[in-house]
Amino acid sequence: MSPTRRYGVGLGVAALLIACGVALLRMGTYGWTLFALLPFLFGVLASWIFRPSTAERAAAIGAVTAIAPACFLLIGGLEGAICILMSLPLVVPLGALGAWLAYRAEPGRQTARNVTMLLLLSPATLAWDVKAPPPVFEVRTAITVAATPEQVWKRVVAFSELPEPQEWYFRAGLAYPMRARIEGLGPGAIRYCEFSTGPFVEPIEVWDEPRLLQFRVTENPAPMHERSPYGHIQPKHLHGYLVSERGQFRLTKLANGHTLLEGATWYQHGLWPAEYWKWWSDAIIHRIHLRVLSHVRMLAERESNQTW
Repeated sequence: MSPTRRYGVGLGVAALLIACGVALLRMGTYGWTLFALLPFLFGVLASWIFRPSTAERAAAIGAVTAIAPACFLLIGGLEGAICILMSLPLVVPLGALGAWLAYRAEPGRQTARNVTMLLLLSPATLAWDVKAPPPVFEVRTAITVAATPEQVWKRVVAFSELPEPQEWYFRAGLAYPMRARIEGLGPGAIRYCEFSTGPFVEPIEVWDEPRLLQFRVTENPAPMHERSPYGHIQPKHLHGYLVSERGQFRLTKLANGHTLLEGATWYQHGLWPAEYWKWWSDAIIHRIHLRVLSHVRMLAERESNQTW
């Protein structure tokens, strides 16, 4: 096949792969097909089109080719900058791997057979993405507070306005807690934890003062404000994909009279590969915990100092 014809065929296949990615985004299917198979196929395609002279060049071409569709999604207003950046550590190595393997493959019928097998993976990965139930993950964060459990408890149940965050990831658009209020007391009370994107609604299930506060989560706000050249956009993953199911605060009295304060969240997300996206979501939730727990500590320790 002549280079001109190869480029033409390659561009046509690339356009088809991009169209498949856009269709998956519009359907809200964020999984192995979108984040693993398509970047890998882009790498294979790039190696076939450009015929790199070394394996290292093949890997570099594959990496760059995997970035290009992500930039297209940002420019097209289909995704925001935060999610694009979060996906790059996954898609770039897969693009490089696809190009490297294509370079190393033997030419001829065996190569054609391998490409055909890769294309047949698409129905399998798509079926997994659609039907696999999202797992439930747990994040726990603990700090020590120089105050009694009774003093800490009052600040856990409801707390005043937090200062504006200085952390770059919150300022970039990730949702962050602002204040908490409660309606009622004891089991059945409703706690509202106000975030920058809206409130979490948390019916209380266990009220064991001053040791344990457990609650369900019946309403979740968006996990972030997406950044885009087009201003406010609403990709499907902002609603119903990162979902907090329940949470708790546990207060343990220490030997010196201080309190070990632990926050826990049980959540699920509908993104695959689950373990990759768990790395991001765990880190985000842990930092949200720290923001709340540190504020509770400041309020409780201030009251403790005033008591003395």
